[in-house]
Amino acid sequence: MNNRFIFELILSFQLLSKNTLKAHLALLGANLIYGINYIVAKGIMPHKLGASAFIFIRLVCATTLFWFLKLIFFNEKIDKRDFPRLILCGLLGAATNQLLFFHGINLTSPIDASIIMTTVPGLVLIFSFLLLKERITNNKLLGIGIGSIGAILLIVYGNNAGGTSSFLGNLSIFLNALSYSSYLVIVKPLMKKYNAITIISWVFLFGFLLMLPFGLPDFLNTNFSAFDLDTYLSIGYVVIFTTFFAYLFNVFALKYVSPSVNSSYIYLQPAINFILVSIYAFILNQTQYQQDIDAIKVLSCLLVVLGVYLISKHSK
Repeated sequence: MNNRFIFELILSFQLLSKNTLKAHLALLGANLIYGINYIVAKGIMPHKLGASAFIFIRLVCATTLFWFLKLIFFNEKIDKRDFPRLILCGLLGAATNQLLFFHGINLTSPIDASIIMTTVPGLVLIFSFLLLKERITNNKLLGIGIGSIGAILLIVYGNNAGGTSSFLGNLSIFLNALSYSSYLVIVKPLMKKYNAITIISWVFLFGFLLMLPFGLPDFLNTNFSAFDLDTYLSIGYVVIFTTFFAYLFNVFALKYVSPSVNSSYIYLQPAINFILVSIYAFILNQTQYQQDIDAIKVLSCLLVVLGVYLISKHSK
């Protein structure tokens, strides 16, 4: 009997280890997708597709995919009292978030955008303190300060930097991070009541309806005859991988690892962008990216990553 118990315990441990490994591989995959997304999305804007039209296409396709999953596998009902919160989540987590991100990446460097997005864990902490009254330790306060210096330095420097950087683009990306961070805090009570697919389906639906007045005119004025195979592949990547699969990977990973482990993978995104931009600039000879890497951006990246590390560090 004891031998059987030990055998089952070892088997359970091995299964848990395999699932944990799969979770980390899923997080790695999701953040590789996000890291590549910056340069893929920028590659077709604005000369082929406007930012608002891009968001329109993304939300139409992603909403359809998520609702297909919801109706087939997770057809649960929502309490009417939760719809105002869902509408607010749609505004912050889908409409405003994506409008600011795509307009921002349209104007600035992929490297700048990926560095600024690593402020999300710190911003989540601030909103959790303001809205959920969660305590902020000295370590976390120091981390917020250091990370903020890095982000502000990068935003201000974007006005004077060469390459594809810009102050307005960097500011839009930071406002996008604010919108997304507040969404993560506001959606938290709903995640305790409903399946994640149910929540994201409604969030994307309301987000689509709220951005319709901005995205539809731009979409109707798009010159689709100018699209080539690369354009369609880029749109397909953003819709299928960045929106659909990356979200599913994150949902799967949250079953086996903590949210803090999940969010820590965002550190990979600036590194992925540095590598991709370097390849584009110095191997593929894309001259518009050759001035996107410099000492100020490296310093900003280090400050933001150090700040997020301090925020994530457990108190003694």
